[in-house]
Amino acid sequence: MRLVSSLPDIIKYHKLMQEINKENQEVRPIDIEQIDLEKLREKVTEEPSMLPYAHTVGGAVIKPEDQGKIKANALEAMYQQTDMQMEQIYKQMQLLAEQAKNINTRKTISERIYQAEIRFEPLIGRTYYLYERHGKSDVLSLIAPNEWGKSKKYDKCIAAIRLLADHTWEILDMP
Repeated sequence: MRLVSSLPDIIKYHKLMQEINKENQEVRPIDIEQIDLEKLREKVTEEPSMLPYAHTVGGAVIKPEDQGKIKANALEAMYQQTDMQMEQIYKQMQLLAEQAKNINTRKTISERIYQAEIRFEPLIGRTYYLYERHGKSDVLSLIAPNEWGKSKKYDKCIAAIRLLADHTWEILDMP
């Protein structure tokens, strides 16, 4: 098609385009005999919200879900969550058992300290040493095991301890 340059050519071109548009816009009669009304009725519902699929072109895609898959995933998530919680409780139990063991050890050492020979008044916050004397009795001392030199008076050091403000003993070291 060539470009139109003169006014008469433009008018002729415009009329030609109008005729083409009229032919394309012609009303064609509908043959009702060819339409399958039963098939059209299947495509219509009184309650579109109850359809298991989108009822309009712009509607959301609805896919049927595999119930077994959903339940299996939920069950797996439940097992994972409960296993994680059980592991957390087990760790807490281990911590509590360790704390109970430490308290029992503190109690045993404290009993030995209060039955031991003490030749001074212990001061809060100071470090002391509990020694066993020749298998007989215990002695509380200010002198550390490495400070005795050659003149060891006691068989073994039971614990390095510190007197706390509530007059309980904290075990610093048990050689």
